[in-house]
Amino acid sequence: MSVSGANARARRSRVRLTRNERREQLIDVARALFAERGLEGTSVEEIAAHAGVSKPVIYEHFGGKEGLYAVVVDREVRTLHDSIRAAITTPDANPRALIELGTMALLDYIDDHPNGFRILSRDSSASSPDGSFATILSDIASRVEDLLGDEFAKTGLDPATAPLYSQMLVGLVALAGQWWMDTRDEQGLAKPVVAAHLVNLAWYGMRNLSSRPRLLAVHPPRPIVIDPASA
Repeated sequence: MSVSGANARARRSRVRLTRNERREQLIDVARALFAERGLEGTSVEEIAAHAGVSKPVIYEHFGGKEGLYAVVVDREVRTLHDSIRAAITTPDANPRALIELGTMALLDYIDDHPNGFRILSRDSSASSPDGSFATILSDIASRVEDLLGDEFAKTGLDPATAPLYSQMLVGLVALAGQWWMDTRDEQGLAKPVVAAHLVNLAWYGMRNLSSRPRLLAVHPPRPIVIDPASA
C-alpha cells in the first residue's frame, strides 16, 4: 500500500476503531512510510499524522517506532519465508519444478508485497538482526542445499560443493528479482518472462556442470613445450 493509500485509509478510520483494527491500521500506514523513507527517515510524528492519531496511541500499541518497525518486518519475513518454503518443499516435484516454483514464489512476493520487499531488502536488519533479507535467503539456501546435495551425488558431482551452488542459485533469483521490481515499468518484462529466463539460466547451467571446473582466462593451461634437444 502506498503512503497516499494509507492516508486515505487513515481518513476513513477517524471513526472509532477497535483495538485490533487500530493496530492493523497503524501497521499498514507504517509499512508504507518505512518502505518509502526507511526506518531512520520515518518519525513517530509522521506515522501518527498519517494515521490520524496522537503519538501516545503508537506508544501504547508498540512501545515506539522501533517496536512498530519490528512488527512490520516480522510479518513480511513470515510471509516471504512461508511462501518460498511451501514452494520448494512441494511433494514429488522434480528438481526443475522446484527451481520454477521457488523462483515464482519470490517474484510473487515482490509483486504482491512491494513495500514489504523494499523494507526487507533495504534495511530490515536495522532493528531485527534475525529479520534481515540476507538471513532469509541464507535459510532458503540451506534448504536448497539438501536438494542439490542429493542430485550431485546421483550425477557424480561433488556434494561438498552443494552449499556454494545453493547460495549462487538463491542469490541469482533474489538479485534479479530486485532488479525486476526496480525496472519493470521501464523494461516491460512480465513476471512469467522473468521467471522463465531465470529458470533457463539456472537449470541449463546446472544440467551442464563440469565435475572439475577450472578457470581458463585467469589461470590458462600451460602450453606444452618440447625441448628440441630431447626430440
